[in-house]
Amino acid sequence: MLDVNRIGFGAMRLTGPPAHLAHDEAVAIARRAVDLGVQFFDTADAYDMGRNEELLADALYPYPEGVIVATKGGRICVGGEWFDLGRPEYLRQQAELSLRRLRVESIDLYQLHRIDKTVPLADQVGALRRLKDEGKVQRVGLSEVTVAQLREAEEIVEIASVQNRYNMEDRASEDVLNYCERRGIAFVPWRPVAPTADKVAALAWLLRRSPVMLPIPGTSSMRHLEENMSALAAHRTTV
Repeated sequence: MLDVNRIGFGAMRLTGPPAHLAHDEAVAIARRAVDLGVQFFDTADAYDMGRNEELLADALYPYPEGVIVATKGGRICVGGEWFDLGRPEYLRQQAELSLRRLRVESIDLYQLHRIDKTVPLADQVGALRRLKDEGKVQRVGLSEVTVAQLREAEEIVEIASVQNRYNMEDRASEDVLNYCERRGIAFVPWRPVAPTADKVAALAWLLRRSPVMLPIPGTSSMRHLEENMSALAAHRTTV
């Protein structure tokens, strides 16, 4: 278990479209996030075809004490279209590639990016369980799941986090959040700020909503990063 400040950083916008940041600018934003107290970074092998993971390693390796980098596998983006790939052999392959790109021997938190409806859930979660048993993954997380799916997964491996879409205007995952709170599972809302909401107020609302809430606002702007972090007192959670 590891305590982290309760405002994380979604790294997706640091590489690729729409921002197309210069490498040095993206590195500077990631490093500034650490300076401002961010300890939890979220990425995925599908973000910019692995270059997002490489960017975080360029910016943060060797990783400062207390900083964890969570990544995801099981989904690809081709020509703007997303496809779920949950075959066990594919998940293992992607985990191995993430290990290499992040320059680590064990991934802090490895999340199933989406449940592939063509593959039994037990096979997908079982693949992550084997990676954990081998020490290649320290913790297992899920993304966009129902309470029933979460319960089924828990029968196979301990689940450290759930990453579902959730914000002030989209509370479809309220039941999942409540379940996570009862079970002590970190709830990592993606798209934590609704388009019409004030960003800082929305993040503060999320933190008040539940003690297991770990928002990961993403930005390609140094100014926006600093506004987010300066306006919110540091809280801690356990994942």
